[in-house]
Amino acid sequence: MTATTENTVLDAERTSLLRFLADQRDFLRFTLKGLDEEQAAQRTTVSELTLGGLVKHVTQVERNWIRFIREGATHDAEVDYEDPATFEEHTKSFRLLGDETLAGALEDYERAAGETERFVAQLPDLEVGRELPKAPWFPEGASWSARDVLLHLIRETAQHCGHADILREALDGQRTMG
Repeated sequence: MTATTENTVLDAERTSLLRFLADQRDFLRFTLKGLDEEQAAQRTTVSELTLGGLVKHVTQVERNWIRFIREGATHDAEVDYEDPATFEEHTKSFRLLGDETLAGALEDYERAAGETERFVAQLPDLEVGRELPKAPWFPEGASWSARDVLLHLIRETAQHCGHADILREALDGQRTMG
């Protein structure tokens, strides 16, 4: 394979991955269309999840995973689920707090999306790999490439789109997934 062919394949793969991630982001935003601040902050199930909080959470998650590709795992990114203080800090990522608004969360989500796309566009390839942080759900010493991270972001965003659909349907009966 020539360098030009390799670049064409890489560009096509990068474009596809970013397009699928953008599609999931668009779906999440569509699910939130027409909500007011009270609705965005309302719990509609027994979980702590709110529609506004989901946007805040996926924004933070996306930035954390892009930072992981750039810098590797950092201790401050790890959540100690046994420590109530750090776990409480983690759960704040699922709620709009203080003067945070749905509009502000959506604007920040848009900025994070642009940051991701610019960062991925400048990567020399998608094989850039980093050792995963210590967590009970990752095998010890396992690594992910930038490709793996993008696939994970697509999966996680899609999963939260499903959560948002359930929350929205419980809120006002609107169904965005069929």
